[in-house]
Amino acid sequence: MLKAVLFDFNGVIINDEPLHDKLLEKILLEENLRAKPGEFWEICLGRSDRACLVELLNRRGRVVTEEQLNTLMARKSLYYQAELEKIEKLPTYPGLEDFIYQIRSAHLPMAVVSGAMRAEIEMVLNRLHLAEHFSVIVAGDDITTSKPEPDGYLLAVERLNETFPNLKLQPANCLVIEDTFPGIEAAKRAGMQVVGLATTYPFHMMQRQSNWAVDYFTDLELDRIKRVFAGDTKAPAVA
Repeated sequence: MLKAVLFDFNGVIINDEPLHDKLLEKILLEENLRAKPGEFWEICLGRSDRACLVELLNRRGRVVTEEQLNTLMARKSLYYQAELEKIEKLPTYPGLEDFIYQIRSAHLPMAVVSGAMRAEIEMVLNRLHLAEHFSVIVAGDDITTSKPEPDGYLLAVERLNETFPNLKLQPANCLVIEDTFPGIEAAKRAGMQVVGLATTYPFHMMQRQSNWAVDYFTDLELDRIKRVFAGDTKAPAVA
């Protein structure tokens, strides 16, 4: 039975991957290091800021302490929030609000599971007037591991059960919305079913990796998904 829906953040709720690419380049320049074209898309997509910065620095022979790493992450987060302040209407994806409405109508709790910093997630959700609908946020502040490790999704299950003691949620009861390969792998390793949203990679690549693939949220029908979770193998999850 479907009992909860878990969302990735960057590339799913907000279309902001190019901004992260730009800000990481800025951080590297401030550290007297040079960014390489395409490097963000190669190693950072779907991974936490922590994991991304560590690898970018290691590739350049730079080893940082935990305190230095936290300082860099905090600086990037402040830059990110400052950039969003300049944007009147945040870029999201077609059908997001309608799909969230379907979930709310079905009385299913929702969570965000992301490697982004909590302040960034909360800022965006507040700006989009969606914050009240997400009962749990697992952010990059909460764990030191990164997708494709399943820790974030498993922690979300734990926190949802703490928030809703009668839910008795198990990973198999969760639907995950992801846009990257590390995210899809993390959800699957946690024992969850995944919708691959083709916002970052082409549809055919999402189709190979995830349980279901869609171009847009508008292609998803929650009633069909619920029937699949309930064991109706003849019910496709997408329109």
